[in-house]
Amino acid sequence: MGITGQECTLLFISCMRVNIHGEAQSRERFVETVQGVSSSRPEYRRTGEEGRGSNPRQSEPNLDTSTFALSGDSAHNQAMVHWSGHNSSVILILTKLYDFNLGAVTESSLWRSSDYGSTYNKLNDKVGSRTVLSYLYVCPTNKQKIMMLSDPEVESAVLISSDEGASFDKYSITFNILSLLFHPAQENWILAYSHDGKLYSSMDFGRKWQLVHDNVMPGRFYWAVMGLDRESDVVHIETRIAKGRAQYVKCRAQRCTEGNKLYLFPGYVDTNSMVVQDEYVFTQVTKSGRASYFVSYMRESFKRMKLPKYCLPKDMHIISTDEKQVFAAVQEWNQNNTYSLYISDSPGVYFTLSLENLRTSRGPAGNLLVDFYKVEGINGMYLANKLLDTHVKTFITYNKGQTWALLPAPAADVAGNNLHCILPFCSLHLHLEMSENPYTSGPITSKKSVPGIIVATGNIGTELSSTNLGMFITSDAGNSWRQIFDEEHNVWFLDNGGALLAVLHSPTPIRHLWISLDEGKKWDRHSFSLAPLYVDGVLMEPESDNHIITFFGHFSHRSEWQLIKIDYKGLFSKRCMDGDYQTWQLHNKGEPCVMGEKQIYMKRRPGNRCMLAQDYSRIYSSEPCLCTAYDFECDYGWERQTNGKCSPAFWFNPNGVAKSCSTSQHFLNSTGYRKVLSNNCKEAGRNVYSPKRQVCRPRPPRGLRLSTSHGELSATVGSNVTFMLYLDDGDSLKTSIQLDFGDGIKIIYSNLSRTDDGISHIYRATGIYRVTAMAENSQGSDSSILFLHITSPVERVYLSAPIVAIRGKEVNLTAVVWPSHIRTLTFFWWFHNSSEPIITLEGSVSYTFLKEGNNKVTVQVASGSTILQDSKVLTVKEFFRSLLLSFSPTLDEHNPDIPEWREDIGRVVRTALSQVSGVSEDQLLVSMYPGLPSTAELFILPDEHTSTENKKAGEEALVRISDIFVTALNQGLIQFELKADIRIVVYMTQQTLAPLVDSNSIHSGSAMLMLLTVVLVGLGAFFIYKFKRKIPWIHVQTEDSREKDPEVISTVGQNDNMSKVKLSEFPSPKELMEKELEARSSGGIGRNMERIVTREFPNCTNV
Repeated sequence: MGITGQECTLLFISCMRVNIHGEAQSRERFVETVQGVSSSRPEYRRTGEEGRGSNPRQSEPNLDTSTFALSGDSAHNQAMVHWSGHNSSVILILTKLYDFNLGAVTESSLWRSSDYGSTYNKLNDKVGSRTVLSYLYVCPTNKQKIMMLSDPEVESAVLISSDEGASFDKYSITFNILSLLFHPAQENWILAYSHDGKLYSSMDFGRKWQLVHDNVMPGRFYWAVMGLDRESDVVHIETRIAKGRAQYVKCRAQRCTEGNKLYLFPGYVDTNSMVVQDEYVFTQVTKSGRASYFVSYMRESFKRMKLPKYCLPKDMHIISTDEKQVFAAVQEWNQNNTYSLYISDSPGVYFTLSLENLRTSRGPAGNLLVDFYKVEGINGMYLANKLLDTHVKTFITYNKGQTWALLPAPAADVAGNNLHCILPFCSLHLHLEMSENPYTSGPITSKKSVPGIIVATGNIGTELSSTNLGMFITSDAGNSWRQIFDEEHNVWFLDNGGALLAVLHSPTPIRHLWISLDEGKKWDRHSFSLAPLYVDGVLMEPESDNHIITFFGHFSHRSEWQLIKIDYKGLFSKRCMDGDYQTWQLHNKGEPCVMGEKQIYMKRRPGNRCMLAQDYSRIYSSEPCLCTAYDFECDYGWERQTNGKCSPAFWFNPNGVAKSCSTSQHFLNSTGYRKVLSNNCKEAGRNVYSPKRQVCRPRPPRGLRLSTSHGELSATVGSNVTFMLYLDDGDSLKTSIQLDFGDGIKIIYSNLSRTDDGISHIYRATGIYRVTAMAENSQGSDSSILFLHITSPVERVYLSAPIVAIRGKEVNLTAVVWPSHIRTLTFFWWFHNSSEPIITLEGSVSYTFLKEGNNKVTVQVASGSTILQDSKVLTVKEFFRSLLLSFSPTLDEHNPDIPEWREDIGRVVRTALSQVSGVSEDQLLVSMYPGLPSTAELFILPDEHTSTENKKAGEEALVRISDIFVTALNQGLIQFELKADIRIVVYMTQQTLAPLVDSNSIHSGSAMLMLLTVVLVGLGAFFIYKFKRKIPWIHVQTEDSREKDPEVISTVGQNDNMSKVKLSEFPSPKELMEKELEARSSGGIGRNMERIVTREFPNCTNV
């Protein structure tokens, strides 16, 4: 979202010394014009400086001129100029040498004139001979107050003057200022934006500064608007929260603490989208690739801006907010290089189409430039360039965009030759870009003090062109045009608009200017310099009766800056009296009623050489007219037809009634028209176009819609979720609303109107909640449902998986996340080199490995835009054998209980086992269990060379290896050195049940063998039942204890030094991992805390 048309107070000129053109603009102006509606100038045809207008006079009345050279500054390539006006005689010029390679100012000079530019004094000694100045600012509410910035590469300081630069005081600052924003009413209040994105405020014109906020978006900070914000020191700020996300913050400049901040927009906004202008605050929110736009009018709550239903905007830029109405350029879904012009109602909520396919372009910084121009001095008059088929043409409107027409071309060119340009096949086309340089006029200019006069650069033909350009003028508000030059000129208004000054736009030096006193019909040529001058710009004194202009530039590429003061007062013989004026009536192609009234203006009689008074009234009389259809714009949901009438769009229901309309009451039903703002027409007795008063009828609720404030269907635990209810039809005042939040809490409102600001709720637990809204009245009911995902940020994921698995047997894998979530996550399981994952909503999955060897498993957990993952490598075999291991108690004191430590200890134990037994490490895997006391499991794998046919031999080999390890472990032969004086002994805790695991099916044997098996199983069952409490590791769960956890007590002990392992209340692997992750997140458990082992010893270890 962009905005244009801001004011500036500091003027900037850049001279490249090859083709010298002014770059005069303020520090704010420089930043802002990059975001404005101006564009770079094309190259134009030149025929020399002697090009002349129609009927030029060769007489050269003497002008009072004087020249002053800024000696010693010939190397300086930039300048800033300030002339405050208000009859002040002071001019300040800051010249500087900007090194483009270093990106810094290396030299500067400050010059001051107190005699309107006749002479200048160099003030370097006053500001400090070693001080390098980089920028000059002027207070807009008190032009005598000046602030200059020193170059931060040398020193960070501000220089302040309260007497138009006659004296300065220097104050050091602790930050580097990138831009300043002065308060619109308080002359001492300033906001400063630093290079590192921090915003500071000063209430004493820069002497002391206080931090307001950090992480502020550049150019997205605004002072209070007087009459709208309750306190005048309020600041509106857009602060960056994360990539692409920001917040709208409102606070007071000197008290912007967290407790004093107001977050007026419920939620995040897009970065670089907040605009505060006049009565409006705009923001943008993008969800799922689609942008929504919101507006606050008169500082009330934000409302979604309503464009026609199928406009489907891709982009929006605010062009103007004049007269309590919004003009916006909107790029619709089917537009690429063009935008459409939309106009709103007063609150800026409901928009209707005015003109399609506006020509646009991009500036040097990628900013949008829109070919749209408001004519000064005439209410409702605009010019726009529209792409029609493949041609760009210029259109004009007199009724604020209700009708548009092509511009009529002049009857003859500047030489008097007939043009024969007939509408609509041929017309006049104008360049509408605003000048980025305030010292050049730009391609089009108009002035409020001379309504009806427009001077512009353009061409005649079938479309707008960048070649064969000329200068054109209208004196009757665009109804007829004349060509005044056949080359491009810069044209300014002099004498409050009573005279015109033209200077050839040329890359070569010039010495003549042209002045017209009769609206461009005749031009007088004047010499302003003895030697030709490369003109960098022309300085006009604003708001002054002193008839002085200043040319500045260079005589050559290596000369000093030259300032030529021109006093043109001698062109006039007297001040204008009543008899020196004449009247003219504004009209639109002969129609006298424009914007609902007949308007007669006063202007000086052409040719009279009298000076215009600054405060004379331009409007002579005005009389309202009877309203016509074009004094109204189509209401929201209605479209203008070819016959001029407004009809409802196919998607719009014109019979809808206001939700606040209750039975027996009345409402105003739209006729499809709404009066153009600032239109002054009077309706006849029938009032055909005004809304009609109708009786409200009883209606059941229909079209109930439930959504969150920004359309999101997810939120984080503990955050404030705002639900919005919309009802397309129904008596909202007599319709009750019930909202079930899905977490056991319900709320009831007696009528829908009480929910206009939304309904807020906070969820305390994660999950997916079914939120239901019910609207009901005596006529019926309606409901709406949404499913809201409440999540919390995933901080860690841990993949719990066996390190050894049996080929062809199903394996359970579990992803444990912390904090825990309930069905709000998505899990992606990647196996081997698979190109597609298995996707689940639960944190576990079963999988069968079909190939022996090492198999990598990766799980990814997606929570919103956050994705975490963990991986494990599983060894898949046909069979294996395992032993449980324990360690000397000393190991527990050095156990940090993290995966990396367990992996290293397992590797050390595996090496020790291999060295003692002579078994290859490739056949051994050691997996350390989480928690205390420290325990592990040893997996003995078959040799890689064991074939399927020799499976029995391989199993027997594993039994022999297992016996070797049992002996070595029982004798304490397996040891490793933890530290220099700490040695750890590894013991065998217990051999696992059914240690040999086979993937083959058990084939049927002889009957005798089967019978023997049954007998043995029966005896074993009786034995276990009889002595179950005396046998370790065995537990039989009876019906009475089915709901209890098993209790297993170990009585294994090789000697007094062996660690005693207590096992109780075995949780699931998932619970184990959750507890482990929770312990890690809180910094682990101290050594003085009792730790209960809650572990399960399966055949295949889960780690």
